[in-house]
Amino acid sequence: MSDVAPGPTGTLAQWVSSVSADAIPPRVRERTAHLLVDGVASALAGRHGDETLLVETVAQEVAPGSEASVIGGGTLSRLGAAFLNGYQVTAVTVCDVYRPALFHVTPEVIPPALATAEGRAVTGRDLITAVAIGLETAVRIARGINYPAFRERGWHSPGVMGPFGGAAAAGRLMNLDGDRMRWALGLAGSQAAGTFAHWGTPTIKFHQARGSVSGLLAATLAREDFRASDEVLAHPDGGIFGAYSDGGDPSAVVADLGDDWELERISMRLWPAASSIQSAISAIFDLIEAHDLRPADVERLTIALSDATYRMHGEMGWDTRFKALLSTRYAAAVVLHDRECWLEQFGQDRIGDPVLDAFARDRIVVVSDPAIAVTGAAATVLTIDGRELTVRRDVPKGDAAEPLSSDEIGAKFAKAADGILPAATSDRTLQRLFEIESIDNVEEVLPLLRADR
Repeated sequence: MSDVAPGPTGTLAQWVSSVSADAIPPRVRERTAHLLVDGVASALAGRHGDETLLVETVAQEVAPGSEASVIGGGTLSRLGAAFLNGYQVTAVTVCDVYRPALFHVTPEVIPPALATAEGRAVTGRDLITAVAIGLETAVRIARGINYPAFRERGWHSPGVMGPFGGAAAAGRLMNLDGDRMRWALGLAGSQAAGTFAHWGTPTIKFHQARGSVSGLLAATLAREDFRASDEVLAHPDGGIFGAYSDGGDPSAVVADLGDDWELERISMRLWPAASSIQSAISAIFDLIEAHDLRPADVERLTIALSDATYRMHGEMGWDTRFKALLSTRYAAAVVLHDRECWLEQFGQDRIGDPVLDAFARDRIVVVSDPAIAVTGAAATVLTIDGRELTVRRDVPKGDAAEPLSSDEIGAKFAKAADGILPAATSDRTLQRLFEIESIDNVEEVLPLLRADR
């Protein structure tokens, strides 16, 4: 064992390796199970991603094998499955988000955990424990990094902080001790990368897939006694917090560790669209429900966003599906027209519809309002007959403050599985995922995720 006095990395690593399943409160375990179901649903939806087939082709070439299940696909090596599943979770912009750091966490944590668990007689309880620990590790590091300073330097959270969560989840399933877990975290930090220079391109989603692989590599190397820094987070020369931010607050990483569960602040998305415009979509649905609002009623629709959200999504075009998923004007227009928000609303036929396109350009205005919360939006409609209707939201449906119910998560899963898994298999898989804590061996469940059975 090392005689180095533990800093935040060592303290975190010791907790990751030793915290008992019983020490994780039932509400946190249930929340983790919901995030697992949501992550699998997102990966099933991701089979429709524009680049998924390309990523699958590359995974088959660079990491062939058959030890691990591809969600909605066949089998690959553990590394290949972690890579492809990581991409699928984020492929159609419908996965989770930890809003304080604009951080999609499940793509980097769930795929390496599943890849590690498969074929190793892991219990469902142990899988949920590992996923909870991985999620908590990732968001605690995000909590300590000082996100505004981190973002000012152009870094993208999933690629930088995601590998830590994947390493913790996979390392826990590999039964790494405190020293090896510290090395795993150090190796994760050595692979931290990804910047906002790629915003608006598929590479912004590649960060999540690469983060998943990085976590699995880090844990596997550490298991074989590959050493790394004893203090990757707060080291004065190249520690993550100093190199990627302004030094951050290392104490926040371990403050109330095991008592205050930061993963409970992870939000889910009900709709495939950018996490920052979910409040705008929620507001449109609120207007439809309250006023039976229809496009013919609208003279002008004004959507107010926070300054930060406006800079990213206020003027985004919609000539491709990926851009449409990020565009406030397009998303508002298609929801108002279709009264739905799923993958069909972002297909090329809808994007190219001249009536919808004209409505988005001519009837919708997006503005920046410093009074709007960074997670919020306000939608104001001036109707043809002169009425003014307004809905303001501080958080969207699915936010940690307004979480999805198990029924809503199940409905999302069913939509995502439609056309990918047979209906009977989809229903059984959903049931087994919700009850995964009671399963003696996850081999009862993981093959159900595949489409080649």
